[in-house]
Amino acid sequence: MVKPVSSDLLIAGGGLAGIVTALEALRAGKSVTIVDRDSPERFGGLALWAFGGMMLIDTPLQRRMRIADSPELALNDWLRFGELDPNDEWPVQWARYYVEHSRTEVHDWLANEGIKFMPAVNWVERGRFGDGNSVPRYHITWGTSRELVRCMVNALHEANTSGRLAIHHRHRMTALDHQAGEVCGAVAINEETGEEVRFEAPNVVLAMGGINGSHAECRANWPRHRPQPATMLNGAHPFADGKLHHWAKDHLGARITHAGEMWNYAAGFPHPYPHFPGHGLSTIPCKSALWLNHRGERIGPEPLVTGFDTHWLCQRVADQEKPWTWHLLNRRIALKEFAISGAEHNARIRDKQFPLFLKELLLGNKPLVNQMQNESRHFLVDDTLEGLAKKMNALTCSLDIDAATLQATADAFDANFSKGDQLNNDAQIRMIRHARQWGPDRLRTCKPAPLQKPGAGPFIAIHMQLTTRKSLGGLRTDLQSRVMDASGQPIRGLYCVGEAAGFGGGGSNGKRSLEGTFLPGCILTARAAARSITKGN
Repeated sequence: MVKPVSSDLLIAGGGLAGIVTALEALRAGKSVTIVDRDSPERFGGLALWAFGGMMLIDTPLQRRMRIADSPELALNDWLRFGELDPNDEWPVQWARYYVEHSRTEVHDWLANEGIKFMPAVNWVERGRFGDGNSVPRYHITWGTSRELVRCMVNALHEANTSGRLAIHHRHRMTALDHQAGEVCGAVAINEETGEEVRFEAPNVVLAMGGINGSHAECRANWPRHRPQPATMLNGAHPFADGKLHHWAKDHLGARITHAGEMWNYAAGFPHPYPHFPGHGLSTIPCKSALWLNHRGERIGPEPLVTGFDTHWLCQRVADQEKPWTWHLLNRRIALKEFAISGAEHNARIRDKQFPLFLKELLLGNKPLVNQMQNESRHFLVDDTLEGLAKKMNALTCSLDIDAATLQATADAFDANFSKGDQLNNDAQIRMIRHARQWGPDRLRTCKPAPLQKPGAGPFIAIHMQLTTRKSLGGLRTDLQSRVMDASGQPIRGLYCVGEAAGFGGGGSNGKRSLEGTFLPGCILTARAAARSITKGN
């Protein structure tokens, strides 16, 4: 019989939460084993591909920009926007912990690790009625989240003195070992050889991500009272399938809470070079684009505009007759506003090319627009609306779009400008003007103008689908990241961090995120787990 692999700490998952847990444990003198299902080059999980935005409170950058923020203000925004139940103890406790410690345990800690932020704070998720972020809090990691992962992995190896770290790539954890109610190890399968491997450790940390990588799991948990699209894209990863969540629930009495709450994105399209079947890219929708249904009619009466309430956008998109929508815009809008979330398509930020970043910010991101025009068949371009309508129908193999309807949609919007700049009365134009009042957002948002403005073309239509991304629910944990059983007692030896724990407590964000709460949530829960383990709690 093969001898089990032994260490002080066993971690399931090599994403950001698992890496930070391992780093803190190594620095405290513990031996650590990480079991990760993915390949070595993808070590870092979804954080390796993420954009790197973080919601941080009362930072030096906010103060330099004269943004008056505080944990009290942030908590009020968080509880209101997320609609958290005040009696839901651990999610509320984690929300409070986040706002009170994001400055010291995330911002300052990362600064000490060499991470820098871009010199502006963006204002996202403002709420349709001002019920979201009451002030700008969205800090962007310089180098994207890929730089964050690089720094953390480098620190991990630097802390690995005396060979106290073992990483087992391409291993799938299938079960936990436990005796007398105490977790003491795990079983995994080496997916290259099919061999079963046993691991021993007095502490096991679940850091395997959420459940949204499995559409079957996603649909099973989807709230019945909310519309669900017939088809969706996958912006997570198939390995995030929820199987270990269910194993812990079925065999150890762990609680999975708020599994139906998800942070999906309303406007995605298939990755031109997919990493896995159904892989979707999430766009940052252009505020100035008209959001249309499958017939080319503007969705309303309240227009769909990004930056205010992503949760509501997803419900409106899911409620459409067909499982896709269209963004209608022109090249002028695309150059200034079109963006794709993530490290892969933000090369200037990812590669720290500040002069080129400024050039594209001021003159337009021609490389990205041209790239999508060449690579994606869902990014359609034509000099006329009639020609665009034909291409839209060809893509969907339908006759849904009538050219006259598309023309009427554009004409109705453009009529807002026929009597001058002060006499238009359109909710989308009002929202755009509100967004442009904040300097950093003004740089990425066009001044309102007719869609058919001479010289602004050609016209562009982007075929969009709802794209699954993050699980807001997960295994219930206390403030030490210990997994709780049905009676509210910690399961001895078992911890859970990051998305697997719903970013703390099994659902700290409630129904909505203020955006940028996920990377910090991974860091906060991971550091809490490591503290508890190293102190022997």
